[in-house]
Amino acid sequence: MQLIFQSRLRSFGIVEKLSIKKTVQLSPLYFLEKIKRIGFTSVLQDYDNRKLAIFNQLNFFQLLTGIIVPVGTIFHHQKLPALAWLVTSLPVFVSILVLWLNSRRHYHIAQIAYFVLYPFTTCIVYLSGINLGVELSFILYGILSVFFLQDISQMLFSVGLSMVSYFVLAVVCKNYTYQLATANIFFYFFNQLLAITFIFYGLFLIKRENTGYQHSILRQKEEIAANEKLLQNQTEELTEVNAFKNRLFSIIAHDLKSPIYAMKHLFQNMQQYDLPAEEIKAMVPELVNELTYTTSLMENVLLWTRSQMQSDAVRPQLIDVAGLTTEVGKLLRLQAEAKGIRVKLEVDNTLFVFADKDMVNLILRNLLSNAIKYTPEKGGITVGARTEASGVEIYVKDTGMGMSQETIDKINLSNYYTTKGTGGESGTGLGLMLCREFLARNGGTLHIESSPGKGSVFSFMLPQGQ
Repeated sequence: MQLIFQSRLRSFGIVEKLSIKKTVQLSPLYFLEKIKRIGFTSVLQDYDNRKLAIFNQLNFFQLLTGIIVPVGTIFHHQKLPALAWLVTSLPVFVSILVLWLNSRRHYHIAQIAYFVLYPFTTCIVYLSGINLGVELSFILYGILSVFFLQDISQMLFSVGLSMVSYFVLAVVCKNYTYQLATANIFFYFFNQLLAITFIFYGLFLIKRENTGYQHSILRQKEEIAANEKLLQNQTEELTEVNAFKNRLFSIIAHDLKSPIYAMKHLFQNMQQYDLPAEEIKAMVPELVNELTYTTSLMENVLLWTRSQMQSDAVRPQLIDVAGLTTEVGKLLRLQAEAKGIRVKLEVDNTLFVFADKDMVNLILRNLLSNAIKYTPEKGGITVGARTEASGVEIYVKDTGMGMSQETIDKINLSNYYTTKGTGGESGTGLGLMLCREFLARNGGTLHIESSPGKGSVFSFMLPQGQ
């Protein structure tokens, strides 16, 4: 049964994953990483966690090396007395205590215990008559206290304790009952080398962690700078949208008054003066023009609102230019026929563009509606498209009243600008603003060529579709 279960697990790769995980957990690097992370918590700053990792690492290695002499003397022919053996083992218990305090998150007490008890126990070893050759460790305690202890008075006390202990035990005192150099020269030199190694290793860890911390600060600064730039861009976009929204509301407030007042005037006259049918019929064409303008304005407002709700949701697709121009021409046919304007389509059936169809429809509809509005009766309009090196150019050319360069500049600056049409039609002003915005979303720009009395050409470029 167990073999069947293992075969099923192996078929799903579970046994291999478990074995890999077990191997990783048993690896020395994994174990060392666990030691370094003793006492880690999200409450501590990154720099404090880095210092804690160094502190744990040094204590762990001092624990391992501290047991070498006591264990080594057990198997040596010149064995230490039981009391002396216990004294030489004291530093090991200090490391165990420090690591336990860190695990309980008593970080400050652990530091005090290390920088007081380690020199103290080392002094006890020497004062008991045992010279283990670890006097250079006092220099290590002094160096580390400068890095770890934040309180100046505690740091000065630790440095003073270590330096005085080193001077007294290594320089003044010379007579020791047990000389490790005599008993085992190998262990003596090993301890001297070990003390030097710990000094340089401690300095190396401090330098490495400080460098890593500086790099992390630089990365944070870069992220903050990137976020500030993103926030600035979003603020500029929001400011632009708010400015456009304010212009939109001013347009609506200004331009909706005309058709509403026209309808109000008509109904008031019908109510007060009992107008005959002939007079009412004579007023209807003007009202129809106003309502046509209002309908166009509402369509533009709704499309703009939908585009803002969908943010930058552009849905490009393959568009048949000939079919789109024919569709827009049919929508505005009655408006053109009311002024006797001929609309000519010059589009090859093989032309396709890649863009958002609804947006291009609105752009073309607004340009053609404006052309009809500003072209006199019996005039002509041409809607065409041609292939260029950079894409497909779509244009609307009219024989209307034309514009001055000053007027073109106002339109290019997206300033609200409107005048009456050749038949007294109101200009929306909003249409061209939407054209420019939707063209920008589809990677195009609006180009205007015009002269007073010679008509105008509105054109834009879109990517060619295959």
